Amino acid sequence: MNRMVHEVYKEISGILPVQPGIYKYYNTEDELIYVGKAKNLKKRISSYFIKNHQSFKTHELVKNINRIEFTIVNNESDAFFLENSLIKQYQPYYNINLKDDKTYPYIIVKKEPFPRVFFTRKKVNDGSEYLGPYTSVFRVRELLEFIKQTIPLRTCKLNLTERNIKAGKFKVCLEYHLGNCKGPCEGLQTLADYNEGLQQVKNLLKGNLQPIIKHFTNEMKILASNLDFEKAALVKHRLDFVLNYQSKSIVAGSNTGDVDVFTIKKEAEVAFINFLMVRGGTIIQTHTTKAISRLDEPEQEILPHTIAQLRQAFNSDALEIVIPFLIDYPEQGVEITVPKAGNKKKLLELSEKNAAYFVEQEKARSRLHLNYDAKDIQLLQGLQQDLQLKELPLHIECFDNSHFQGSYLVSAMVCFKNGQPSKKDYRTFNVKTVQGIDDFATMNEAVGRRYKRLNNEGAAFPQLVIIDGGKGQLNAAADALTELGLTGKTTLIGLAKNEEEVFFVGDKESLKLPYNSESLKLLRRIRDEVHHFVINFHRNQRSRGIFKNKLAEIDGIGAATADRLVKQFKSVQSVSGKSIEELSEVIGPAKAKVVFDYFNQ
Repeated sequence: MNRMVHEVYKEISGILPVQPGIYKYYNTEDELIYVGKAKNLKKRISSYFIKNHQSFKTHELVKNINRIEFTIVNNESDAFFLENSLIKQYQPYYNINLKDDKTYPYIIVKKEPFPRVFFTRKKVNDGSEYLGPYTSVFRVRELLEFIKQTIPLRTCKLNLTERNIKAGKFKVCLEYHLGNCKGPCEGLQTLADYNEGLQQVKNLLKGNLQPIIKHFTNEMKILASNLDFEKAALVKHRLDFVLNYQSKSIVAGSNTGDVDVFTIKKEAEVAFINFLMVRGGTIIQTHTTKAISRLDEPEQEILPHTIAQLRQAFNSDALEIVIPFLIDYPEQGVEITVPKAGNKKKLLELSEKNAAYFVEQEKARSRLHLNYDAKDIQLLQGLQQDLQLKELPLHIECFDNSHFQGSYLVSAMVCFKNGQPSKKDYRTFNVKTVQGIDDFATMNEAVGRRYKRLNNEGAAFPQLVIIDGGKGQLNAAADALTELGLTGKTTLIGLAKNEEEVFFVGDKESLKLPYNSESLKLLRRIRDEVHHFVINFHRNQRSRGIFKNKLAEIDGIGAATADRLVKQFKSVQSVSGKSIEELSEVIGPAKAKVVFDYFNQ
């Protein structure tokens, strides 16, 4: 050990307390490189400097210590959570590094009269209640669809203040007549009744379905006793929906209670941790993450830190933690269980299976990444985080349409693999089913044809599909996948041209990435590539005479006149139904008569 480290220890050894606390090690650049906790600060800190049986990595840590700070706390529990908070805040190099810095979506209960409930990717300090976070966007949308089917809440953006409602400013919309809303805008629903629905939403999101079942059962009986059988049937439909959802969701007996299940699998210096959040026998959250161990800490040391951070991140209040072995976890009021049999043992085995699967997936990715450019992978990882994709977008496809003066529609797709163009996988589409200029229908046809073929061939789907356009084009593409039964096979986004906004299917608001961000630059690059590709394809088709205008086959009508007619009226079929007067306004009376007579002989 060099002289400098001895001096660092000598300066502080005389004042080290024998009380619990945390200690911090700084290097010569005054960077925090390690945070630790101790029941006895003097004993713990001294062990770094007077023992000779340290591992090589611990030896390297000690060599880099230039300054030591410590903080006394009341007990070991306070030391544990303070240490964990500092590690999360500063991420010192030699501490366990939990690789879980992604931002996750929430379900928001908006702070407003008669609060709306909807999906959001951003958590802001606006007084609203944020439920979650959730690791799966698909899961969030599934929950929101379930809420829509069972709990009538408003979806409009009207300012439903008491004053506005009393003034009669609003009228009920179609959602009211469909039974999806109880009409608070016209004062047909009280705030107390609406808030009861919100409480049902919160129970649902916590996996607690019994209050919802009880509420619907009582409501159905009351309606039936009042001979209001139509409304009773509607409530019964909702009750059946809840019961069906419950039967699919429960994986353990309801007597399992509220538990958090954690398992860990360590491979070299990387530990993989799976977390199951179980409420009333239902798994309402599942998540696997990894932690980097810089000092070869054993699983018994890594797991407590990971549990604390994940419970905080997912706002868990379960009073029981199920794990595969005993650990020192000092959170007050929380019971640690190592099950030997029963439902909790089955949950533990399920968690272990998820962790093992995650490890194999990581190994597969690592093998693939050996052939990739490191910069491209880093760029794709940034895109995955910014768009909150469940998979690394190694395979991206992008669609765009083109036309000539409002006619002759075509579409094209470009493919990027591992962050670079894969030109052998580019595809073009001569539109077959669309009459006239219809950008949405064209996008629907191209996307449908592409993924119908991939599905039939059993080929791999891209992790990300970009649609050049806004909500209309995106929804048309999504409809194509829905018609094929392929919803969820890939992530669809729309990239609008004007403000470079990113749209997700079903989101009310767009995602605006920083204009100079690397992720947006990549999306623009892919979008520009498909734009140039589809325009060149269209130009080549025109030059080869692929597009035939049947109007030019009429004696006395040339190609220029035929193109002018299609440009004005969008299709030959439309031209055939026009009057001489309408045709004359475009091509003059003489040629108009020729065209009219051709279609009306």
